[in-house]
Amino acid sequence: MVNVQIDGTWMQFPKGTRMIEACRQAGVEVPHYCYHPKLTSPGNCRMCLVQMGMPPRLAPGQEPEKDEDGRTKIQWMPRPAIACANTVADGMGIRTGGELVDECRRGVMEFLLINHPLDCPICDQAGECRLQEFSVEHGNGVSRFVDNKVKKPKNVDIGPRIRLDDERCIMCSRCIRFCQEIPEDDVLGFTDRGSHTVLTTHPGKKLANDYSLNTVDICPVGALTSNDFRFQMRVWFLKETPSICTGCGRGCNTILGSREDEMYRITPRENDAVNSSWMCDHGRQEFQLLSNERRLTDPLVLGDQGHRLSSWSEAHQTAAAGLKLLGPEEIAIVASARMTNEELYMVRRLAAHLKTEWVDVVPRSQEGDDLLIAEDANPNSLGAKLVLGLENPGAKLADIKAGVEKGTIKAVLAFDENLIGAGFEEASLKKLAFLLNTHLLANPTADVAQVVYPSAGFAEKRGSMINVTGRLQRLNQAVQPPGQVMENWEVLRDLIQALTGSNGLYMIEDVFKLMAGEIAAFKGLSLTKIGDLGVALLETEEKVPLLEKERERVAKGLIVG
Repeated sequence: MVNVQIDGTWMQFPKGTRMIEACRQAGVEVPHYCYHPKLTSPGNCRMCLVQMGMPPRLAPGQEPEKDEDGRTKIQWMPRPAIACANTVADGMGIRTGGELVDECRRGVMEFLLINHPLDCPICDQAGECRLQEFSVEHGNGVSRFVDNKVKKPKNVDIGPRIRLDDERCIMCSRCIRFCQEIPEDDVLGFTDRGSHTVLTTHPGKKLANDYSLNTVDICPVGALTSNDFRFQMRVWFLKETPSICTGCGRGCNTILGSREDEMYRITPRENDAVNSSWMCDHGRQEFQLLSNERRLTDPLVLGDQGHRLSSWSEAHQTAAAGLKLLGPEEIAIVASARMTNEELYMVRRLAAHLKTEWVDVVPRSQEGDDLLIAEDANPNSLGAKLVLGLENPGAKLADIKAGVEKGTIKAVLAFDENLIGAGFEEASLKKLAFLLNTHLLANPTADVAQVVYPSAGFAEKRGSMINVTGRLQRLNQAVQPPGQVMENWEVLRDLIQALTGSNGLYMIEDVFKLMAGEIAAFKGLSLTKIGDLGVALLETEEKVPLLEKERERVAKGLIVG
């Protein structure tokens, strides 16, 4: 540990701490553009200039001059130093304000704004723009520039999901370093010189890697914008809800941006135990399913003229009537590893009442990568194993399918799954005495089901999931579901009530409490105790490649992390 004076107050920091991080820990924000703790520090924006001082070097026999605290007086340097790339040393002094620092920051802001367009009213970054914020705090308030601004390319297509407005770029190089260091797709760079410098893609290349939209997040201005979010909504109108991504088993932490029950964007939320500060582009686009034209919004019951709209009560009574005619060995339940633990627990209770042992989920695998995308495409496979007691998810699926084809299984309840897409034959499903399908979207299985329940999407419900590393995390509700759609645990509760006449569950917290009472791994936990960052619940051998790489870079001193 070393002793450092920050704005007159002495504090201790680990040796090697960067000055900007020491100031942050001291509660002082040093303005910056190029610096990002997860990336290398080029020190090119110069916005983080501070005044630095050290104890003077004494001549032989010379006694150091002391201050009122008895410490050696600091000799202040007459020129500023960048806080992002320099580290603290014992006896160092740092001034984050004062005449020298303030004048330097005003000069940097003036240069940054010389050719910057005054298009804040139409810029997507307005409301979360660091250039706006720092210009108010550290700018002059007036411009002395009298020449015409340099015109640069606007609305440039640099990738399938991103647009570039070069005239807004302040050359912080964050996007360039991100592409080089995280996805290792060296596709962006600067060309030309001076005021004519522009950001561009390398000849013949596009910014099209699976993590390209992270460059939009880290851009401090409105130079890089997402095609999906561009000109859609002002950020100050958005309600931000912390949640998790359900695109694969990684469970990246996210912020859901919504307004008036409509989703507009998903951005990553920092969690150094799961996804650092990043997420893949596919996970960001999951919310588009919620407004898909095939979205189911009401219960449906099959009649003589095909499916018709139904009330929940009628749908449950129809389902109960169909199931009461069959024995336990004639009923199978195909749940989904995309369901929350609470929903899976209600499936468990339903299976216990029906006394069926034919319970399984549909496994999904995909090609993972060496960053965040997991090979398990289901977000809650471990939850399905734990809650439903499945040693090997998918092991019973072939037997269920064979039973349907032979006619020994006469009813199937498919929750959040399209059975025809999972290998079941449509002709076999049509022969069933009863078929129930719960799903987000209209699908081939729903087309032949006697009862169809509309399902709530990931942003429309609450619950918990366990990711591939064994971390229990919380899914939060950002928007209300459309039409008559209810949260899935409520649907299962009401179905059980139609079969048994019992109820007693009114809140999802009640479901978690019951689950924690039956399953030892959840003992002592609640949805509140899970918190926004989750808790380690199970031990697995799964590693997060991106976090492993990040730890190596931190150990080498390349990044703060």
